[in-house]
Parts: sequence; structure tokens; C-alpha cells
Amino acid sequence: MSDRKGLNRHLFWLYEGHGRGPYVFRLGLLVFDVVTIAYFLWAPFQGRGNAHPMLDYVIGAIIAVDLLARFYIDKSKLAFAGKIVNWADAIVVFTMFAPLFTQNFAFLRLLRAVRIIRAFTVLRRMKTFSAYLKAHEQIVDRITNLAVFVFMMAAFVYVAQVGVNDGINNYVDALYFTVTSLTTTGYGDILMEGVWGRLLAVVIMVLGLTLFLRLLRAIAIPGGKVEVECETCGLSRHEPDAVHCKHCGSVMHIDTQGRS
Repeated sequence: MSDRKGLNRHLFWLYEGHGRGPYVFRLGLLVFDVVTIAYFLWAPFQGRGNAHPMLDYVIGAIIAVDLLARFYIDKSKLAFAGKIVNWADAIVVFTMFAPLFTQNFAFLRLLRAVRIIRAFTVLRRMKTFSAYLKAHEQIVDRITNLAVFVFMMAAFVYVAQVGVNDGINNYVDALYFTVTSLTTTGYGDILMEGVWGRLLAVVIMVLGLTLFLRLLRAIAIPGGKVEVECETCGLSRHEPDAVHCKHCGSVMHIDTQGRS
């Protein structure tokens, strides 16, 4: 922090520093992220209009300030601009204030759902507060990937079909159709309308046969690698029962729970 001065130094201390102040500040950001993710999964899809304009503006302002502060203290502005989670926040800020200038179209409600991408940041922050999440990092990451994927696909279905499909009147209907399609259950009680709707259904079914089932398998059968860096070559991911580094052959010392 020696090369940082004034506001930049203070903000960097809050976001990256140590002590009670930064701890409370980052815990507050964590709570805010969790609450807004839940809000964006519920409020934008409860009706056709914007039922909570003032709350939307307040949330949008907080997200905007947080985004600008993180951009201000980041030394690599280009790398910051290349992160999808920052683009997601920028899109959400735009959708929160867009109704001031234009009609709150359905696609704006869809764009607000990209806030769920923030779940990856929430998860990373929670690992610093929870030993359990840190110990089960891989399985929690996979569950998060699955949840983000399902909710985003459901958001696409909702925006594409609400108002033109009698079977999809709310977000729960869209989520129901998405899950039945991804799992290839296909009850047939809800069918997609129109050419674009049917094409979207094809995409969902194809993804269900590939990505979705792969994510489920990764959760059910973890079989993942552990994060233990080799002191010789620096390789960081190894099999849980590895005795030697598969890259350089050095002896590895990986902690195991042993047998009871």
C-alpha cells in the first residue's frame, strides 16, 4: 500500500486490508450480494412491471459505487474490464436505471438475472469466513456452477415465452420447464411457442445431454483433485492419493483423513 495515497489507499484498505474495519466492510458486501442475488431471482419475475422502483434505484446506486471503487483501486484496469463478473455488475446497474429513460422491457428483467454470476464472488468471499466451505471447495464450486446455469437458462425461457405462452406465466413455470428439459424428463405439459421458442428448447435439451448431466455427475461423483502445490515444479492440482508429483516426480505430502 506504500504507493497508494488518499482515497485510493483508504479504499484499498477496506477491500484488501486486514483488521476489524475491512472484515466488517467485506462481510457487509457479502450480505449485500447474497440479498441482491435473492432479490433479482424473485422481484424481476413477480410481475410485468417494475413494482419497487425506489428500491431498484438504491440497489443500483450501491452496485455502481462498489463497481467504481473496485475499478479505482485495481492497478490493471484492462484486466478488471475483462472480468465477466464486472460486466455483469455494469449490466445490472444499467438495467436498474434504464426505466428512468425507457420502458422496462422484459429483456431488462432478464439482464438483471446476470447478478447471479456474482454468486462466484460471494462464494470466494464466504470461503474466508467458513472453514467448511474451504474444506469442501470443489463440491461447493460445482453446486454453484449448476445453480447459476439452471437459473440463467430459466431466465432466458421466461423472457422468451412470457406473454406468448399460456403455460409460462411466471418464473417458476420457466424454471419448471427448464429443469424438466435439462433432465430430459419432458412431461409435455408445457411446450415452447414460436420458432425461436422451439430453437431455445432444442438448445436446452442439447445442453441437458451434455453440460447439465456432466455437472450433476461431477457433484454426485466428486473424484476431484486437491490443491497442493509441488515445492519443486509448482504444479498445484494433484490426485487426493498422489505420492509423487505427476509433472516432475517429486515426493508429495498430501494430508489425508486416514482410516477410522
